[in-house]
Order: sequence, then structure tokens, then C-alpha cells
Amino acid sequence: MRCRDAVNMAPSVKLAIVVAEFNRELTEGMLKQALKRSAQLKAMVSYVCKVPGSYDMPLIIQTMLKKDDVDAVVTLGAIVKGETKHDEVIAHAIAVKIIELSLQYEKPVTLGVSGPGMSWQEAKARVNEYPNRSVNAAVEMVLRQREAKRKRSRSRTLVIG
Repeated sequence: MRCRDAVNMAPSVKLAIVVAEFNRELTEGMLKQALKRSAQLKAMVSYVCKVPGSYDMPLIIQTMLKKDDVDAVVTLGAIVKGETKHDEVIAHAIAVKIIELSLQYEKPVTLGVSGPGMSWQEAKARVNEYPNRSVNAAVEMVLRQREAKRKRSRSRTLVIG
């Protein structure tokens, strides 16, 4: 199921968006684009939560995943390369924790955090792409998960999506 095919089903999808304030010049645009894309898909944004930086996301993601009015969490942030490998450490830690939380709570958490290894110009060029992909993936995963829970395979292959 593609997002363009899922527009009529998306109104029942409830999202929380967790956005980093670090590199605000980038992340404010990412948030605007995520809200725009959610509206295009007719997905409801129940919460927008701002955190100081991408590294600070996991605790708020966990809080959102516990809520009954959240089906998926969209993360937004921009990790720009500096003079050290700090960007790689942060990006890796976030990605691992996001996967763990998604599996623990059995709800999608999408990675809309650009980086590591990106220059400011590269991050700026992705301000629309990352939120669009993150919202699309959240909606598609909620719908596919619902479909997988509803259907049963009777000695044949069940294809979801």
C-alpha cells in the first residue's frame, strides 16, 4: 500500500511528531513540511513535542508511544557534521533507540533525522524530503500493521502492502 493509495484510510492514523530544536533553522522547516504532509494524507497530528536536540528524543518518544491516541511517532532533526565524529555517535544512538522503542511498544517510530556526515547545505537541501518520507512511512506502517493483525494466512503466502 502506498501513501497515495492510503489517503482515504489515513484519517484514522494518529501521529505524534517529536522535533529537535537544535539546528532550529532547519528543523522548523522540517516541522512545517511534516504538518503539511500529514494534512495531505489526512492523518491527524495529536502531538507536536519539541526537544532540545536529536539525542534527547527517546524519552519523549517513549512517553508518546504509551498514549492511546498515538499510532506512530515521526521524528525530525538535523545532525550536521562538525570537526569530530560526534554526529556519527548521536545518529547511531538515536537510530538504535528508535528501533528498540518501536519494537517494545509495537508502534512505528520513523527516522526523519538527517545526518550524520552532512554539511549545512546538504541538510538544508533535505528539509522537505526527510519529513515527507518520515510521515509517509509512519502512515504506511500503521496501515500495514493493522492489515497484518487483521488477516490470517491459510497455507498461502500473505502479502502485506
